[in-house]
Amino acid sequence: MKNPEERTADTVHQGASGGQSGTIQARNPSEGGKRKLRKNAAAEAGNARSAPDSGRPKTQNEAEAKGSPGQRKRARRRHRGKAGRGTEAASAKPPAAEAAHAEARPCGKISNRRRRARKKKQQARQQNGQPAHVAESAAKAAHHTPRTENHAPAPQAKRKAGTPQPARHAHGEAPLYAALDLGTNNCRLLVASPTRPGQFRVVDAFSRIVRLGEGLSTTGALSDNAMHRAVEALKICRDKLAGKKIRRSRLIATEACRSAANGEEFLARVREETGLELEIVDRQTEARLAVSGCGTLVTHDTDAVVLFDIGGGSSEIALIDVSQRRSPRLAEHITAWTSLPVGVVTLAERFGGRNVTEESFGAMVDHVTELLSRFAERNCLGPLTASPRFHLLGTSGTVTTLAGIHLGLERYDRRRVDGMWMGADDVTQMTNRLLSWDFEARVANPCIGADRADLVLAGCAILDAIRKVWPSEKLLVADRGLREGILTELMSRDGAWRHNRASGARNRH
Repeated sequence: MKNPEERTADTVHQGASGGQSGTIQARNPSEGGKRKLRKNAAAEAGNARSAPDSGRPKTQNEAEAKGSPGQRKRARRRHRGKAGRGTEAASAKPPAAEAAHAEARPCGKISNRRRRARKKKQQARQQNGQPAHVAESAAKAAHHTPRTENHAPAPQAKRKAGTPQPARHAHGEAPLYAALDLGTNNCRLLVASPTRPGQFRVVDAFSRIVRLGEGLSTTGALSDNAMHRAVEALKICRDKLAGKKIRRSRLIATEACRSAANGEEFLARVREETGLELEIVDRQTEARLAVSGCGTLVTHDTDAVVLFDIGGGSSEIALIDVSQRRSPRLAEHITAWTSLPVGVVTLAERFGGRNVTEESFGAMVDHVTELLSRFAERNCLGPLTASPRFHLLGTSGTVTTLAGIHLGLERYDRRRVDGMWMGADDVTQMTNRLLSWDFEARVANPCIGADRADLVLAGCAILDAIRKVWPSEKLLVADRGLREGILTELMSRDGAWRHNRASGARNRH
């Protein structure tokens, strides 16, 4: 029989191998009671976690029962937040069901600020004639907007996103305007849409040398070959216009049709073969349109301008005084104008254009100078022509050709030529260079070519005569003219720029 110490040792060994609770009770009954309490508490906590979440868990009550009041308050807030998110996630519905059950959803506590804002909206709707109950229902629907972020946007939001921008034109596109100029030498078309006030964006352009006035100075009528070339070019213009929605257009014919005996007959043929209706404009209208086309080039530091357009059968000159209050339309400042019955085609046919000598060139200059001497109002600008704020402005192919040669362009570039300045010495130097070239050298120059090689020196002679009557140290080059003037007047009369400003204001707001 074993003594008590031996039994205790055996019990310890058995407890180590078979279980610790029996050993604890056998060794220290008081300590075993404490561990039993902790074991029961752990079991109750596990049961609370596994049970359905019908309210606050018991562990939360125990946490709130201990600690400071601030700690208990923060614990309750955390618990409410977790429970609320779980409820929302469980009850999330599609947008349609959410809108249908908007009245049944709890809205929570409403702050005073939101309450006042809702009251103001209700009052505003009542003032606009909306019934009070309708206003209140709308306010509640706005207040009960779904707060869950994991669903698709409402159908109304999609429709708003698909609505057109208010800045777009009423017809969906910017309006188009067209201008056609059938001159003695060229047939030109320009299609553009208005942008900023006084400006437009070119959509399509066409230009072809047709020599409609070829032989007109000797026969007094348009030749069959010349009319055929012009009609073929006008057919291209017709096709270009037919493919676009043109809001306004103006098609004009100038000196060749004006002075030809069969000018009206030719326009009837054009109408029959192309469907285009051209109008013959007088010389004053031609001069005004040339000025209107260059309005944006004349700056506010200018007091006076002599603007000239050297054409194929005539040359228009306008004297402009802008020393006083400036009007947006440059044509309103014309103080005098004249139209010379001579252009590059008629002058070259009379004095020769292929083999031009210094003597024949001087004869052309003298002839044009004599025509200018008949212009009684040539001195109406008075002392303004002696001011440094005075300059010449040329809109013809002659001055653009001189500018391209002066720049040494390997290919004509309108962007570099339009609006550039040339000094008086530069113009003289370029004219002398052209006089030193023979016909083949002029043809080889990329800024002249075969179509203008026999006409460019005649244009230089007209330019020299103008410079003798109105000497100036500065010449402003403009690659624009009648077409731009037509477009400017069409858009201005139609209020195109005013509509654009209104559309832009709506877009900003």
